Amino acid sequence: MEKLVYKIISSSFNKWLVTIIVILSMAAAVMMLPSKMVLARMLPGKSANTFTIYVDTVTNASIKETQTVTSCIVNYLKNEKEITDMEVYLGQGAPLDYAGLVKGSALKRLKNQAEIVINLTDKHERDEASFMMVHRIRPKLNKACGELQPNTSIRFTEMPSGPPTLATIVIELYGNSDALLRKTSKKVAKVLAQTEGLVDIDIMQDDLYTKYNLVPDKEKIILSGLGVDQVNQIIYLAFKGMPIAVKNTRNQQDQIPIFLRLDDETRSIAFNSKDALLTKLSSLKLMNNRGMMVSLSEIITIEATNSSPTIFRKNLKNMVTITAECDMVSQVYPLLEARDKMLEILSSDYNISKVDGINTYMFDLNLIDKDTNETLLLRWDGEMKVSLDTFRDLGGAFIAALVLMFLLMVVYYKSFALSGIVLIGSFLSIIGVIAGHWVTDKIQLYFTETNFFLTATSLIGFISLMGISARSSLLLIDFAKSLISEKKIEKNRAIAIATATRAKPIMLTAVAIILGSLLLATDPIFGGLGVALIFGSMAATLVSLFFIPVLMSNARAMMPDDYIHPKINEVVKEGVWCKLTDNFKGFFSYFSYDKDRDDS
Repeated sequence: MEKLVYKIISSSFNKWLVTIIVILSMAAAVMMLPSKMVLARMLPGKSANTFTIYVDTVTNASIKETQTVTSCIVNYLKNEKEITDMEVYLGQGAPLDYAGLVKGSALKRLKNQAEIVINLTDKHERDEASFMMVHRIRPKLNKACGELQPNTSIRFTEMPSGPPTLATIVIELYGNSDALLRKTSKKVAKVLAQTEGLVDIDIMQDDLYTKYNLVPDKEKIILSGLGVDQVNQIIYLAFKGMPIAVKNTRNQQDQIPIFLRLDDETRSIAFNSKDALLTKLSSLKLMNNRGMMVSLSEIITIEATNSSPTIFRKNLKNMVTITAECDMVSQVYPLLEARDKMLEILSSDYNISKVDGINTYMFDLNLIDKDTNETLLLRWDGEMKVSLDTFRDLGGAFIAALVLMFLLMVVYYKSFALSGIVLIGSFLSIIGVIAGHWVTDKIQLYFTETNFFLTATSLIGFISLMGISARSSLLLIDFAKSLISEKKIEKNRAIAIATATRAKPIMLTAVAIILGSLLLATDPIFGGLGVALIFGSMAATLVSLFFIPVLMSNARAMMPDDYIHPKINEVVKEGVWCKLTDNFKGFFSYFSYDKDRDDS
């Protein structure tokens, strides 16, 4: 080891060769991120024993129409052998769980809403992970049941492994004009639907529809010999139904109501139109006080009106929310692709500018309608925003750690050069971290057909590696400086001896970290941390043993201030004047210039 290191640092060609190899390795590792060879994500998918299906039909759908969709879903999923049971909640949300707390389950209470909770066999006893099952079922289920009712939204919700957010990608549109918000939200949703990797696109906004008010004409009712209350009750009784009497029983203390209404076939209307409703009313007749039958269509006026959609507000501003989920891909890349498409498509109708301000997000956009000059704010949120914020914060923590480490080394060594060597050695462990994720991704793709992502836990592992890498560099520098100052050993030889001597403890430290991280690498959430520690330790060891000596050999600060090489000291004592050769480079400060001798 000593001969190998000495051979490397004694030759300019070898030093340049090692330096070029390190630079190319660093560049190749960093380029794996933009080239998508290594994918970044907040946290990977986690296999669970349950998932939920959210069903939203058109806003004015009946409970029966919603049940048609849920029944189709249940019948389709009966063929899945890994599903143990299913629970359908019509017109309401399922009992709250971790996912439902932030996804609005408690707010579901309309006829067009339903939840289906799917329970699976234990995740340790099946080969297919829950997120892989969802990935496989989603397109087939949407094709089979999504078109039974118009504007039906079927969304799959898994137990989140990361931060609790409304959805993976959330876009919030703020504006004053409801019509403009509705038009823009449809364009945004269309862009998301066309983006590869995004599924379960949903606009959290009520559909517009025409509703019909039945208005009793009081004058006609009185002239017909009927009562207004009589007409109101018969209409309610026919279509909605109501209790008309009670029944007593010995087994229960409470009275049992007797509920009456027309049967489903009789009270249903063939078409959603004013004429169809008028035809239905004409078939319903009441007997007046003179014993004559009066058709309801003669005493009731039908008024067509527009529906009143729910108004959503946030921070005292009207808003529309568009959500999307990522299907087995990282949320960062579909976001960037969708944003570029939005800028291209929306620029034809809007003047687009980036939002400025301290509390704004870097992807937020201001949209100004070219025709009306109305302003919209497009804001990104969801797990995607949390991911980018987390990576930003971890990056800031990493830079802060490097700066503090550098300042501490400057205080200790009183040298910027040596502190820089320690810093470079710590940072270069990123080569192993990124390369390790690429290798693990290829292995996981081969066996499970799923990607292995660079996650937030991976960055935590990278930051923790800096201390280990810095320790190895410090050992080499201190040992080499001690050999030079105390043993008077020539610098390159001292560096080679120090590297060879410290190689064993450095490698033993790396082996201990690798063995300790093997079990961690198999965890679905903290696997990135384990892989970062394993491959980062390998890279840090190679950098410490071969590249750090190269940097040390070029550092003048490695030589103590009071150092005089034995050969120079011997020459000075004998009073022999000689021409300085390569062996004495770097020691000019120990000679004084003699004006009487040109070669002094």
